[in-house]
Amino acid sequence: MEGANVDMKDKRVRISADLVMELLSKAGKNFTLYGRDLSKKAEFGVGKRNYNTSGGQALWIDNIDNKRRYSSLNDVATAVKFADALEKITIPGAMADPHELPVEWRCVAVAFETIKNTTKPIIFWYHDRASAKFIVDIIITLRGDEKKAQNFPMFHPLLEPVSPLSFPFNGIDLLFETARLNMPVSIGPMAQMGLSAPATIAGTLAQENAEILAGICITQLIREGIPVCYGGICHAFDMRTTQLIFSGPEQAIFSVAMAQMGKYYNLPVYINVGLTDSKRPDAQAGLECGLTLALGTAAGADIFGHMGICGVDQASSLDFLVMQSEIISYVESINRQVTFEEETFAIDIIEKVGPKGSFLDKQHTVEHFKKELWFPTLLDREYYDTWYNKGAASMEKRCRKRKEEILATHKPKLLADDVIKELEEIVKKAQQNLTSSA
Repeated sequence: MEGANVDMKDKRVRISADLVMELLSKAGKNFTLYGRDLSKKAEFGVGKRNYNTSGGQALWIDNIDNKRRYSSLNDVATAVKFADALEKITIPGAMADPHELPVEWRCVAVAFETIKNTTKPIIFWYHDRASAKFIVDIIITLRGDEKKAQNFPMFHPLLEPVSPLSFPFNGIDLLFETARLNMPVSIGPMAQMGLSAPATIAGTLAQENAEILAGICITQLIREGIPVCYGGICHAFDMRTTQLIFSGPEQAIFSVAMAQMGKYYNLPVYINVGLTDSKRPDAQAGLECGLTLALGTAAGADIFGHMGICGVDQASSLDFLVMQSEIISYVESINRQVTFEEETFAIDIIEKVGPKGSFLDKQHTVEHFKKELWFPTLLDREYYDTWYNKGAASMEKRCRKRKEEILATHKPKLLADDVIKELEEIVKKAQQNLTSSA
């Protein structure tokens, strides 16, 4: 069997198709992430759908009309508590990349803050191998020992190839540390059609696929059997504005195609849908989030993200996250299992009601309508006068009101004091050991 052709001068590796398929066959094809509460799970590769909020943004928007500001560690706590309250968010992300903390140990502090504020699995951005060591120590301390930490992973790194056709040193290097616990790895290049990938959908898909497969090969050479997730998160590039497009029609095509390609390899698939280019939770945002998310779920992807982003990585916004949570609930209801049996066909009830009758006062209706109907928390279905007399609130205003209610009322389950002290000590050691002397 042919291996890889390594050109040290040009620093290029060409991997034979046979070697790619051999290493792909060794990769884990399913895995589960567990929260502090082990019943809170995100299952991959088994036909389940998972939704995560952003792993972290540099900027933050308190309210849509406010100017952006730099994110802080307090924003991490706020965002994670908020996502903990949202039923449809499976994996709360840090959503903030704290500007005030040195990058060398920032991810350790963020991991700790995230763990404190939710009982669900989490996501955040890793930095390098040195900081990853302390993050491994955190999960071992939290679970009690190394074996439990391996059996019940709470989070996993993202290996993001740099398109076109290259990899970051730190992104690969830190996997030697997380592989100690056989942590799953998502491999997701963000190839941009027309900028860092060919200016065609087919060419971008081909390049994105090659980069993902190369990433899978890397993980299996580091530790055979590491579970992987196929991250088909390519985007188009807007030649007019010169920025990435989060949610154009091309994104819907990418999401369906990448989901199909990942499933061809029998891998769990992660795609970027449910996002928007809009800066407000308005009609544009609803259209873009809803259409791409609906198509992504129909295509069979396993995980969707990153929710809570205002525009194209412009900032994190809880107002947007509220709206996206409602859209997720709507789309999930579309994907519900419809029951076709004698009771639900209701032939006898139709016969009894007869022509021009009503089903409103029938016991069958009482017994079934709550199971058969989806009820919104934000979308408006009121009569016009009722809506008007209540203030004629727009979706944006309803999002803000719901956000404020959640922030005022939700309290996540706390970590035990002794565990908090142990984890704080790990963060302190990371700060002491990783802070630059410059």
